[in-house]
Amino acid sequence: MTAPTGSVEVEGLLRDLAPQVLGILVRRHTDFDACEDAVQEALLAAASAWPENGIPDNPPGWLVRVASRRLIEHWRNDAARRRREDVAFALDEHEVDPGPTADDSLALIYLCCHPALTPPSQVALTLRAVGGLTTAEIARAFLVPEATVAQRISRAKQRIRESGAEFRMPPAAEREERLGAVLNVLYLIFNEGYTASSGPALQRVELSSEAIRLTRQLRSLLPGDGEVAGLLALMLLTDARRSARLGPDGSLIPLAEQDRRLWDRGMIEEGTALVSATLASAPVGAYQLQAAIAAVHDEAPSAGETDWRQVLGLYELLGKVAPGPMVTLNRIVALAMVRGPRAGLAELSRAEAEPALVGHHRVEAVRAHLLEQAGEPEAAAAAYRRAAQLTLSIPERRYLEARARASTARSG
Repeated sequence: MTAPTGSVEVEGLLRDLAPQVLGILVRRHTDFDACEDAVQEALLAAASAWPENGIPDNPPGWLVRVASRRLIEHWRNDAARRRREDVAFALDEHEVDPGPTADDSLALIYLCCHPALTPPSQVALTLRAVGGLTTAEIARAFLVPEATVAQRISRAKQRIRESGAEFRMPPAAEREERLGAVLNVLYLIFNEGYTASSGPALQRVELSSEAIRLTRQLRSLLPGDGEVAGLLALMLLTDARRSARLGPDGSLIPLAEQDRRLWDRGMIEEGTALVSATLASAPVGAYQLQAAIAAVHDEAPSAGETDWRQVLGLYELLGKVAPGPMVTLNRIVALAMVRGPRAGLAELSRAEAEPALVGHHRVEAVRAHLLEQAGEPEAAAAAYRRAAQLTLSIPERRYLEARARASTARSG
């Protein structure tokens, strides 16, 4: 057993071990619901014991032993015996290596993103079972009541039981579709962390960092998959700008106005290398294209030197591969940078009738930006105010209101 260590180091180790240990238990005992609860208890026990007593020589074995004991005694409903035997059982360091496999980890990720589950349930279950986060941690990260997260996780487990899903790799015909759901869940987690959809903070770093960690883990399991690599590259290239996105007072700083000296060059180099390699060797996918767009922005020495023609071309291709409302709006911005704001406004007037864009605050924000560029500050101010009223993010609202005031001042 190692010497006592810091809680941060222990927390990172437990995050990495959680899916391995759960995979081992489910493979042995098949009951996903009970095994997941037992692993959570073992993780909590380790988080309490390891910083004080040191990390055991075989951390996975320690967790498997404790979780197995909790599982067995849960079945026996023998709480008193559990309390008596926990310490002696947990401190036995000589457990044989339980032998987690890549298939275990992949099967667990696929199970958490089962098609019978809703996206919010997939997100909650993935963070808990694969990420090792407690229900309370997930609730804090998403700014929702702990009871809401607990209910989502409980219902997700029930749906998995009712669906008859087994802990095994999906048939080959289902894997690509299921992998798409996995990538979508990781992307949702990252986006909520990078730009929170509601609340007082623009960023929830614990979520974006966890999404990157989980995507790295998935890439280690599927090193040849282009979209897994593309998603990781996209996250790295986006998160590299995090330090420059907020002013000293917490105000939002748009991409064009950020101090690029604050960007993380190491993350940019890693992300650029990843997307370059995968675009050259794998079929082109949506995440790779988004990563390529992020790379063009990150590699530009200044906002004025951005290769907007290349960005527009990539968005044109992305619109064919994976059309969506945000792709539409971002393409319009790129179009305006290439052909002028009037061309962008004309495109926006046609696009805003799409059902997914009706009433969306980003439509009004884009309109305001283009009206500013077109020399119509009074109309831009009105659009900024409408966008501010529609957003649920407090930092975004403050930014949009500030832009509205600035546009009003120019119109006077």
